[in-house]
Amino acid sequence: MSIPLECRNLSKCYGSLTALDNVNITLKSGCITGLLGPNGSGKTTFIKLVNGLIQPSSGDIAVCGKPIGPESKAEVSYLSDRICIDAWMRVADTLGLYHDFFADFDRETAMGMLKTLSIDPGKRFKTLSKGNKEKVQLVLAMSRKARLYLLDEPIGGVDPAARDYIINTILANYNKEAAVLISTHLIQDVEQILGEIIFLKEGNVVLQGNADNIRAEKNMSIDSLFREVFKC
Repeated sequence: MSIPLECRNLSKCYGSLTALDNVNITLKSGCITGLLGPNGSGKTTFIKLVNGLIQPSSGDIAVCGKPIGPESKAEVSYLSDRICIDAWMRVADTLGLYHDFFADFDRETAMGMLKTLSIDPGKRFKTLSKGNKEKVQLVLAMSRKARLYLLDEPIGGVDPAARDYIINTILANYNKEAAVLISTHLIQDVEQILGEIIFLKEGNVVLQGNADNIRAEKNMSIDSLFREVFKC
């Protein structure tokens, strides 16, 4: 089976600003990887590149062995760090939209998650709280049977109680033959589910590897190590 994600010598510049500098990352099937770094470290730029929303300045990206394009995008389920659903839509309309666009979308799974969250499918998106809007977007992303899940700050805008639900939803619903990449700076909340970690600092990968091995080698938690590496 093809590797979900391979990036080689990947760089992205905005004029004189280098957002990513010669990044090499491979994600394995069946593994949840944390893309960890402070704001401005290049996490969202990396995810946008893999999702084909922006173009690299140099380097190569392959999703399931395919270059970025329509075929690769069909393999990727993307959760943006921003609200990206039209306010006038009903929640049920968003499920219909995903069903039309993505062959791997499971409407039954989505309806089950909405019921668990007590979110009425008949409600218009604009009437939902910010937290519930983010939960609906998570439901849409996790109801696909994708090969690569790109989750950009999935717990950044919700309260601590909701974070537990979101983490459990990710664990329970992702395709086990897929790779999951979670971008966040809230390490303590996600550390227990991460199999691999990548520390990104000013566009450079400064540490990557198996989370358990790194904890044993450094004799500290990933959260404590993050605070040490990125302290002001």
